[in-house]
Amino acid sequence: MKIGLIGDVHAEDERLERVLDRFHDERLDLILAVGDFADGHGDLDRCVRLLRGSRALAVRGNHDRWLLQGVMRGLPEVQFASELAPETLAFLSSLPATREVITPYGTLLLCHGVGEDDMQRLTPDDFGYALECNGALIDVMKQNRFRYLVGGHTHRVMARSLSTRIGDQHHVTLTVLNAGTLARESEGFVAIADLEQGKLTLLDAANGSTVVGSLPLPTEPERF
Repeated sequence: MKIGLIGDVHAEDERLERVLDRFHDERLDLILAVGDFADGHGDLDRCVRLLRGSRALAVRGNHDRWLLQGVMRGLPEVQFASELAPETLAFLSSLPATREVITPYGTLLLCHGVGEDDMQRLTPDDFGYALECNGALIDVMKQNRFRYLVGGHTHRVMARSLSTRIGDQHHVTLTVLNAGTLARESEGFVAIADLEQGKLTLLDAANGSTVVGSLPLPTEPERF
């Protein structure tokens, strides 16, 4: 099973169009988007039209929530609800905080931060105490239902397998994937996760087609 992963979009409609064209050529089984469609240099209305046309499964990010609430509008390159098409507002309003996706390799949790918390960070540099104190991560792992978590928020690529002991249970393991971002201020990537082959292929978000590297989906979990 091959899944296209789109990190934080931040209104980058031209990059999103190129990425979706590449994903279409790849004949993927599924496209997942982690939210933060709002607040960036491009055209948010067009981003939403592209996403709806691609039939991607999406969740909302904190920037989408802020836009709908009319808060944090003093940040650079923001959009305002009054400027957007009704269809765009309806799309953003319909997005849940999380989605569960059943795959042949286990259940996947799609979110923006970690689980229901769209502001929770989980980075490649978090180890030990930082993981133990990540309440949103522990809450997800306590459920012991998910093989994968696909998130965003940090704009950083990540493929990690994390394992911890929950109560009297055996160690619970969760593979966490983050494709990065399309935002032009960052080193932008999108990714294709091949669950059968156990590989995450990274593509340049600027053109959507150049393969810039790959990461193995980890098989040995990091215990904390």
